[in-house]
Amino acid sequence: MSRALAGLAVGLLLTALVACGPSTTPPPSGGSTPPGPGASPSTVAGGSAGPSATATTEAPFDPASVKLRLEQIARVPGGPLAIVAPHDGSGRLFVAAQDGRAWVVRDGATRSSPLLDLRSLASTGGERGLLGIAVHPGFPSDPRVFVDYTDRAGDTVVASYRVDPSDPDRLDPGSAEVWLQVDQPYPNHNGGALAFGPDGDLYVSLGDGGSGGDPHGNGQRLDTLLGKILRIAIDVPGDGDPRYGIPTGNPFAGRPDARGEIWLYGLRNPWRMSFDRASGDLWIGDVGQAAWEEVDVARAGVGGLNFGWNRMEGSHCYQPATGCDQDGLVLPVAEYSHDGGGCVVIGGVVYRGTAYPGLRGGYVYSDFCTGTIWALDAGAASPAPGVVGAGADRIAAFGEDEAGEAYAASLDGTIFRVVAGAR
Repeated sequence: MSRALAGLAVGLLLTALVACGPSTTPPPSGGSTPPGPGASPSTVAGGSAGPSATATTEAPFDPASVKLRLEQIARVPGGPLAIVAPHDGSGRLFVAAQDGRAWVVRDGATRSSPLLDLRSLASTGGERGLLGIAVHPGFPSDPRVFVDYTDRAGDTVVASYRVDPSDPDRLDPGSAEVWLQVDQPYPNHNGGALAFGPDGDLYVSLGDGGSGGDPHGNGQRLDTLLGKILRIAIDVPGDGDPRYGIPTGNPFAGRPDARGEIWLYGLRNPWRMSFDRASGDLWIGDVGQAAWEEVDVARAGVGGLNFGWNRMEGSHCYQPATGCDQDGLVLPVAEYSHDGGGCVVIGGVVYRGTAYPGLRGGYVYSDFCTGTIWALDAGAASPAPGVVGAGADRIAAFGEDEAGEAYAASLDGTIFRVVAGAR
């Protein structure tokens, strides 16, 4: 366990999520040999492979011009881990908490009863719990809210619940539909982020399955969903058993040696991810192993990218430690080492609100241990991150409201508004 988190209370989510050395759980024998990188990156809807900049007409964002602070607006019990907003004009935030409950925050107050209570279904503690939440893009006409949690066996479940017709601040527990179930070989590296893309499909992040160093080689394997970002069509029935369909343009669809759900691969623990609502780019904070934290980006419509784990950790060779084959890999747009006390990258959001014009186009992210907040120009091909603030302890997630204003959640229960000022 990282020295930076050694003093945290037992049972907090990110104590096991930190980028430490190999787990004390013995690696299994007989791990599969990772195949080659597979297909070339797939470009759907006009994107280009790799982290090249998305075209934009706005002025470049300069992290040296802004300073951020976090302003407390509410408290949420249970360890908040994800923030999302329904696009229904209500001004609400939906907040998922590790203990299995989700809450409604509106006008600086948290509703007294939960939006959803999955405590009887979910295993919690360590890196388990209710990990992600997303609202159907057709909401409220389509009243489904999707969640990602670990069940009592510790395996990943993606399910949807419908709004209770008699109470818009409550999801009907009897309306559950299970969309995806994934066996987890170890209790850590579950990923858990959910997001609907501009294409209307649901994106699901999954870690490499856990232990340390990816003993099964899942990051580079295409026959498993672990270590991936998935793209599934929840409004198009699938063939046979799956409720979902495989979207046209998924890079490995139809290959007998690969899972068609895979959109991106080579990821260790993509803990938080978000779409830039202006460009459609997908931003990912991928938690590192022992030395480096990284931020990755898949430009709009580009699938099939291989971000390198476990051949590489960030832009550095991991296995082998030197001379690793980087052919076909996409390197991170930003990284930082553990030398300064950092331990877990918390992927954030690209600010597209109107309250702080100087922050527009900046991708904001943080570190769980140090509270350092960085920002970078989301439209730049080779962005230079800058420190823009120091957050509260144990920031675990960022999110946006309907208007594009940014928020952050601390594992201690505090929900913050991100406030920007000029330097």
